[in-house]
Amino acid sequence: MTPQVSGDKQPAATALGAEVKTLAQPRELSRFLSYVQVEKGLAANTLLAYRRDLMKFAAHLSKRGLTSAQAGRDDIRGFLAELHRQRLSARAMARHLVSLRGFFQFLMREGDIGQDPTAQIDSPRLAQTLPKYLAASEIEKLLAQPDPSTAAGLRDRAMLQVLYATGMRVSELVGVRWEDFDAGLGIVRCLGKGSKERLIPVGKPALRALEAYVAQGRAKLARKPGVPYLFVNQHGGKLSRVGFWKILSRYGRTAGIATPLTPHLVRHSFATHLLERGADLRSIQIMLGHSDISTTQIYTQVVQERLREVYEAHHPRA
Repeated sequence: MTPQVSGDKQPAATALGAEVKTLAQPRELSRFLSYVQVEKGLAANTLLAYRRDLMKFAAHLSKRGLTSAQAGRDDIRGFLAELHRQRLSARAMARHLVSLRGFFQFLMREGDIGQDPTAQIDSPRLAQTLPKYLAASEIEKLLAQPDPSTAAGLRDRAMLQVLYATGMRVSELVGVRWEDFDAGLGIVRCLGKGSKERLIPVGKPALRALEAYVAQGRAKLARKPGVPYLFVNQHGGKLSRVGFWKILSRYGRTAGIATPLTPHLVRHSFATHLLERGADLRSIQIMLGHSDISTTQIYTQVVQERLREVYEAHHPRA
């Protein structure tokens, strides 16, 4: 398990935050980050999450005059207690503990410490929340929003079609290249977390939208020569994750969708709609790029909850 960039809101200024700004990155942390980047091929966002979490821990130890090699179980618990006082959610605290586990396991392998101080510490209990998703009718409204008479509209239509057709993560979508698509076979080669490659089927509507964008729209946007990425912004450079998020949110509002739209919400919709229509869980796991099928199994609970709601709403003896 690797830490994910969290959407949890954190206090604007904390004692730890102030310490981190003035603290030099410890040598052992630099070694660890180099290790997970080279040996595990982790994505840049995951590396940033590791560094942010572990620099907070280094600041916590620094205030006590300790190094990572001197940290014990009580120091780990004290750090988590400090995060709790800062009102971080259980999910954010669990992510910090994942970072610490990976770091101390690395130090043990390197012979820097004799035992892992995180070994006997339980992760915070997380309340299980079912992922939200859009109804098929809402997806149709969303896909109809871009104006195909403009270059930006052709790009946006292609992006939305591909996002829903493949269930890609937003980082995968903005990093895709035209040569990654095989229109004849109807597949796209996707480079996911940990630089793991997978092949995902792409439907004909998405492929037609892509072909129209490449033929009529991309050249009008790609003012900078040599940009290899398929989807470019108004200045001709690579479209960022935040840039796509803003585009998606805008179309969600114009489509009259009440739920605030995120790329992950469309990804959840992709998986849920497949499962509702009889796709097997293993195939969905492969298309989503989940390393563990238990991550994919959450969608079975979504479908079961939906069936229960339908039953209770319509069966005369519910």
